[in-house]
Amino acid sequence: MLAIAAQSVAYAPTVVPRARAPVMETKADLATLANELNPVVGFYDPLDLAGLDLWGQGETATIGWLRESEIKHGRIAMAGFVGYIVHANNIRMQGMAPEVQSIPTGIGAPEVWDAMPEIAKWQIILFVGVMEAWRENKVVLAGEGQTHYMKGGKPGYFPSFDMVPHPVPFNLYDPWKVMAEKTEAQKARGRLIEINNGRLAMIGLFGFVSEAQVPGSVPFLKGIIAPYAGDVMQPFAYNVFTTLNGPIV
Repeated sequence: MLAIAAQSVAYAPTVVPRARAPVMETKADLATLANELNPVVGFYDPLDLAGLDLWGQGETATIGWLRESEIKHGRIAMAGFVGYIVHANNIRMQGMAPEVQSIPTGIGAPEVWDAMPEIAKWQIILFVGVMEAWRENKVVLAGEGQTHYMKGGKPGYFPSFDMVPHPVPFNLYDPWKVMAEKTEAQKARGRLIEINNGRLAMIGLFGFVSEAQVPGSVPFLKGIIAPYAGDVMQPFAYNVFTTLNGPIV
């Protein structure tokens, strides 16, 4: 399926690129961004990650990778933070497959994952993989006048689905088409808010998981988050492969 997603670009309609000059971010730019995000904390990089030369590709590639990683993890954490609250409060989507609909209530969020049919879990992983392949596809990026984030492209940019050879009603960046009304200053402020919210979500989600795994480790959440006896770091500890071949030791 990943191959199909990549090859389908060859049959896609022509898209007029929107030319854009690469942005070569430096360590000094990170310090400026950090002060805009939180002037109290400022630039904090105790491991000097920004000073690394990852894969020997230079400062721009290293900083681009770090920026993209933070934005991506922040977005996932925001979704996970909300999802944890939804599942912990026994909210279930209607109209799902019977196997998914049969997941019991009254259990903690990690246990909801454990109770999901394995095929549903792999569908989620496959969907994420397809989205990742689309975002990393250089042909797709070039079709929109963009470059890869390790080559001076915009960190956090996700291309539209205009090059898919069949209609896709929404895109992930602006599904409701409200950003066209925003000024550049409003968009810049929104990007700062997104990063800060992502950082808070990562801390918050880890707090949920910590309290579930070690009750009392997060006093503020004591008695609110249900305990979890499983291993949150091994979401696929038991699957069809371990069932067929025995548990992995």
